[in-house]
Amino acid sequence: MDGPDGVAVSAEGLGLRGPRGWVFRGVGIDAPPGSLIALEGPSGSGRTSLLLTLTGRMRPREGRATVGSHHLPKQMAAVRRISGLAHVPGVSELDPALTVGEHLRERTLLERRFTGSPRGLLRPRGERAATARQRIETALSAAGLVPDALPKGARTAVRDLERLEALRLSVALALIGRPRLLAVDDTDLKLSAAERAEAWELLNSLAEGGTTVVTVCSEAPEGAVVVSTAPAQDAPALSAAPAQDTPEEGENESENDGNDSENDGAEGADSAAAEDAGGGADSENDSEDNDKETADALAETGRA
Repeated sequence: MDGPDGVAVSAEGLGLRGPRGWVFRGVGIDAPPGSLIALEGPSGSGRTSLLLTLTGRMRPREGRATVGSHHLPKQMAAVRRISGLAHVPGVSELDPALTVGEHLRERTLLERRFTGSPRGLLRPRGERAATARQRIETALSAAGLVPDALPKGARTAVRDLERLEALRLSVALALIGRPRLLAVDDTDLKLSAAERAEAWELLNSLAEGGTTVVTVCSEAPEGAVVVSTAPAQDAPALSAAPAQDTPEEGENESENDGNDSENDGAEGADSAAAEDAGGGADSENDSEDNDKETADALAETGRA
């Protein structure tokens, strides 16, 4: 059941496969509305791809997932309409050349153009402007960003923002669309311990306010619904089968030594192949699969 604002998120056996192997597989989630869902794992383990899958931007290959009353992958468009992307590299990024005020005005115009009702476009200009200002102020307050406290106020360029300030701005931009599911990538990247605590406090406050938040991190905070994308440990290699003929003792030792050497080489090759299909495929599949879904993702931000 959906909450007043957020949505429940569930998944069972969810997997995404790319040209070179599985990006992630066997993911299970059971999070009620208003949860803080932390996608935890090492870099290159498919965290961002899972984030985009849960928000309807990438199509899973196996398993099933439900976001609110919408089922993935059949209702990806419906999930995109109720979800919002904050900072996601390559999909929803801030323009370093634009100012804070320009980003806010742009997002408001795009939301009104692509998600607003036709009747809303017919309202008087003064009424539309007042509504836009109210939505911006509400989003900034929820994200904890005070433009007047910035070096040049709303005229501060994004390139001059600190990492935490840029994160707050990206969250505010997503909140202008009033999403029921908010997605944030690389939450704790390049943040000090104090800044990391502030970032988690921000996302926790949004979740407590009712919005379901799904975020990528290297280490999940306490109280979050943790979903790990770390690859499973490889099963131990089987021992070599005994020879059919019974050799002499010296020959047996010599052949065992040779078999041990060959087995070590085979295990090394298997390990290298696993690493290649795991870590390398994750990072490259993120890029290749993101290209396939870029049109959908950019449409959500109004840049298509």
